[in-house]
Amino acid sequence: LQIETFEGAICETNSNANLEMTKPVDKMYLILSSSTHSPTICYIPSTGTGVASMIACYLAGADIVDVASDSMSGVTSQPSMGAVLNSLPDSNKDFNQDDLFKINNYWEQVRQLYRCFDPGTQATNTEVYKHEIPGGQYTNMLFQAQSLGLGNKWTRVKQAYSEANEILGDIVKVTPSSKVVGDLAQVMVSNRLGKDDVLNDPESLNLPNSVIQYLQGYLGTPEGGFPEPFRTRALKGAAQVTGRPGASLEPLDLEMIRLELTEKYGSWITDRDVMSYAMYPAVFEEYAVHYNTFGDCSKLSTDMIFQPLKIGQEYVYNMGKGKRYYIRPVALGQVDPKTAEQDVFFELDGAPRRLTVPNKSSAASVVTRQKADPALKNQVAAPMSANILEVRVGVGAKVKAGDPLCLLSAMKMETVVASPVTGTVASVDISAGESVGAQDLMFVITAN
Repeated sequence: LQIETFEGAICETNSNANLEMTKPVDKMYLILSSSTHSPTICYIPSTGTGVASMIACYLAGADIVDVASDSMSGVTSQPSMGAVLNSLPDSNKDFNQDDLFKINNYWEQVRQLYRCFDPGTQATNTEVYKHEIPGGQYTNMLFQAQSLGLGNKWTRVKQAYSEANEILGDIVKVTPSSKVVGDLAQVMVSNRLGKDDVLNDPESLNLPNSVIQYLQGYLGTPEGGFPEPFRTRALKGAAQVTGRPGASLEPLDLEMIRLELTEKYGSWITDRDVMSYAMYPAVFEEYAVHYNTFGDCSKLSTDMIFQPLKIGQEYVYNMGKGKRYYIRPVALGQVDPKTAEQDVFFELDGAPRRLTVPNKSSAASVVTRQKADPALKNQVAAPMSANILEVRVGVGAKVKAGDPLCLLSAMKMETVVASPVTGTVASVDISAGESVGAQDLMFVITAN
């Protein structure tokens, strides 16, 4: 180990570390700490053993142990801070219980406001020792699977995660590499693919962009190298990055980005907005459009963002110092079947007001699409339930096998769908902005 080259060492004592579980956690910590003079941090996503493990590491001499406030602890999170502190010998209890309770009470209330994102995980699960899904990703991926219509296949998704990890080389799973494994797992489940199916014919699969970029080397080179021949076959000739990815990047002109964003969205662009765009351009542009449409919604209370306003209930909107508005929804009008709009009646500081707004649920029409025939190679199916971001070809276009046909997005997972054959586009059954289900027919290619 060359661990002394780091400023600190992190000892992840179970969950996705796949350590030799016959060794007590304090012994594993001592093995690590004896090889470095740097501060050592011990971390363990909760599988029911977290409190005992962190106490053992502390008593063995760890500098830092990772815990969470009581109201945010357990299940797939870190062990309870209160439980760890109260379990220490009396001489080590140098903390204020009342301060701890204040922290817990605050986050307990905050968590209630975000309950709409809670996927419903109720208990710890030692199955993590097998599938190795990191705790934070477990709940995120469960929510993602439910949104993609795979909630009833969650057991298979977890199994596929383990298989995807093996396909990709049994990599260290931490953001963003863990997302790569999760994206591949959900594509496998959506398309009823097993490990052998992926390994035997990667050229024919529409793999998520995150998987392709990982194999290209944009996340760096994993310990032991990339899995071959899977990597070469899956990339199909795409460029590869050697060495540290950041070393070959062109310098980023932040001032030019500021000018472009200001011209496109307005003078409200700040240094923070420039950095947000530099790191997450698509997410920032979605935010910028929302900001220009609805204004600064950060001044709204959290419940007003995530929950529908209740008829008859008064809400307070703080615009800033000395600027406060009182809003009370009164009634909803009928939806106009021609325009899919409806009137919203409300009071603003006691004065009656009316707005006509689109009713998105009424405007959405149910589209029943033909399913692609898996026996016909010239029929291009959607690999999963997704939104169509971009259609790159039209009827009559000449394409080669591997040419991009469209770009899909499903819960932050983007996938370029490529032509399976060389030929002419005979039909295009999708448009940008529409949604598709898994195996829906999108294109028909007349093969040459």
